[in-house]
Amino acid sequence: MKIRRVVTGHDTEGKARVVDDRDIEPITSELMPGYAAYRLWGRDERPTFPDDGSPRRAEAWYPPRDGSRFMINTIPPGELVLPPDLDMAAALDELERQMPGAMAAMEPDAPGMHTTDSIDYVLVVSGEVTLELDDGEQTVLRAGDVVIQNGTRHAWHNHGTEFCTIVGVAIGADRTRLT
Repeated sequence: MKIRRVVTGHDTEGKARVVDDRDIEPITSELMPGYAAYRLWGRDERPTFPDDGSPRRAEAWYPPRDGSRFMINTIPPGELVLPPDLDMAAALDELERQMPGAMAAMEPDAPGMHTTDSIDYVLVVSGEVTLELDDGEQTVLRAGDVVIQNGTRHAWHNHGTEFCTIVGVAIGADRTRLT
């Protein structure tokens, strides 16, 4: 898939301008054959305007409190099958470089299951995907469906026959611990 990102900002007189216009390359990994993640934008603090439109700090894959992330993910159909000759240590190092902190949010004993301190707005653009929550509750989502993910433990599975594309905006949030 080709993703073109156009970024606007303000010039020194406060006039709106296109400040960047480029194709975004997908992040792929041997750990996730067939998956593609497009990190389109992010920042670690609340924005203030006028703004020159330049990229801001957004180090970790998931946003901190007051931060945000904008991404598109493509999920292949079927179960995840790793290449038999995979160098796991090298693949994990590469994924950490490309998606800092993403693997730390994943549960090692429950493939794909993760929890983030964010509210996520997710739109299914094409295909279908199954949202799995605690205790195995599953909801099938199709093109045009949206999910408001309120910091819950979840995983995405594509049990369909075609690739699924989802668009997501994650906004960092606070989490209180239940006692």
